[in-house]
Amino acid sequence: MPPVVGYVGTDVPVELLTAAGVTPLRLTGDPARVGGAGEEYLGRGVDPVAVSILNRLLSHDFPVDRVLVSHDCEASLRLFYALRELRRLEPSAGLPEPYLVDVLHLPHRTTTAYNRVRLRELRERLGAWYGPVTDGAVADAVALHDERRRLLAELRPRLTGVEAFAMAAGGPVPPATVHGGAVSPATVHGGRRVFLTGSSHDTPHVYVALEDAGYLVVGEDHSPVLPPGGSTVDDLAERYQYNGPAASWSPIAARAAHTAAAARACGAELVIAYARRNDGGPAWDFPAQRAALAAVGIPAVLVKNQEYGSIAVPVGSAA
Repeated sequence: MPPVVGYVGTDVPVELLTAAGVTPLRLTGDPARVGGAGEEYLGRGVDPVAVSILNRLLSHDFPVDRVLVSHDCEASLRLFYALRELRRLEPSAGLPEPYLVDVLHLPHRTTTAYNRVRLRELRERLGAWYGPVTDGAVADAVALHDERRRLLAELRPRLTGVEAFAMAAGGPVPPATVHGGAVSPATVHGGRRVFLTGSSHDTPHVYVALEDAGYLVVGEDHSPVLPPGGSTVDDLAERYQYNGPAASWSPIAARAAHTAAAARACGAELVIAYARRNDGGPAWDFPAQRAALAAVGIPAVLVKNQEYGSIAVPVGSAA
């Protein structure tokens, strides 16, 4: 069995993990496991997703010896520093070795150059851990992941939000899952068509709550959108530089335009902006998003200060 490497955040180039011959495992939290030691180490003001992931790492829930953590948001960065210090100060805790993937997103050549250096360093580190990562292996891995993303995008209109989340939760859709008959022919799903924006989700709890209440989640803008490009490490650096627009680093106007276009493309009848506790970004984005959506005839509602894995479902909008 190939070794398993955990990762946290949207900026980790899973293609390089595949090229190194390891299995990428996205580390997720558990809404029932917040507070406790994780909150003691990270503080009460951190996104509870990061707190929960740290709790699960402390409990050895994941079969990993190493974790790549991206600098996609403040919570991810604090998780990295906590893991690094805990390994230094409490080696008996047996935590996996963390490695920071520091991809930046400014639209400058200097940013591209910086990202290329960081991803070349990551390639070298993976090579030291698991053996040389060849150019051919990188190209093959990029092609594989691009095809998986294409398959998921192609299947998305045929799926409920819960189904789509389940297929994408651990990474791109494996072609064997598609061709093996696990996906049924196109099905008509009932419910008011909604688009989900705001805080990202690493568990399906909010999707389940919305669809149980009579909504149908037809789209979201949490997943990174990699632009097309080449298949070298340097190409990946530039693709991940522009894998947005994400709430943590994109201008508000760009986020609003992206949300409106994506919601309209999937035929959404309502946009729900979900804001988790300790995540203030969605409330800053929402006024511009609401205005952009109004221009294309789609209403929007903000649901803020929500507990991890829960949502106060908007009443009277699902009929």
